[in-house]
Amino acid sequence: MTLRLFMNHRKALATLAGATVLALAGAAAAQQAPQKPAGAAPQALPAEWFKVCSTQGENTICNTQYTLIADTRQLITAVNLIDVKGKVNQKVLQAVVPTGRVIPAGVQMKIDGNAPTTLNYSVCFPDRCIAEATLSDAMIASMKKGNDLFVTSINFQRQPNPIKITLTGFSKSYDGPPKAQPELAQRQQELNDALKKQADARRQKFEDAQNAAKAASEAKPAQ
Repeated sequence: MTLRLFMNHRKALATLAGATVLALAGAAAAQQAPQKPAGAAPQALPAEWFKVCSTQGENTICNTQYTLIADTRQLITAVNLIDVKGKVNQKVLQAVVPTGRVIPAGVQMKIDGNAPTTLNYSVCFPDRCIAEATLSDAMIASMKKGNDLFVTSINFQRQPNPIKITLTGFSKSYDGPPKAQPELAQRQQELNDALKKQADARRQKFEDAQNAAKAASEAKPAQ
């Protein structure tokens, strides 16, 4: 692959990743919401496999993806199966994980009890890191037959961080037509509504706790 084609290919993949329905740029909004207690695990919003396609120059790029977002708008894990056809023909498997990872360890991807596949990190952004490998026909076949996909990265404390992703619906999404623009817009609206509902619930819980503490303090007899 020439340098020009390589750069165009990287630009196309970055464009497609940036256009994903579950916009990761919203993560900054989490800083304005009351935080969960230390050690509390973030709750993942409902997710599903779906495919989007776009045309970039002389190439058609389809991405079958699954993205887990926490109710704080933070990325938990995403998986992208990218199929580039046209002047450039290439299939890429991506795992997207939060920052603060041990880079040399890469990301381990395992289907059910099968042997894991290692994806090496290719780039990190302020809010996420991306690991990649060539997407093989054997991997696609295994995902179609499998039940669960386990994506494991190593955090900065050198502890494994395994995430389980269901493979239910994968075959239908991978082999079927891509989502149409109205469907994508509806999915984005549903995500925004769910995030707002979660944020309102957290804020109300935080305010209730503050009011209860204030009432208890005022009711306490003076010493």
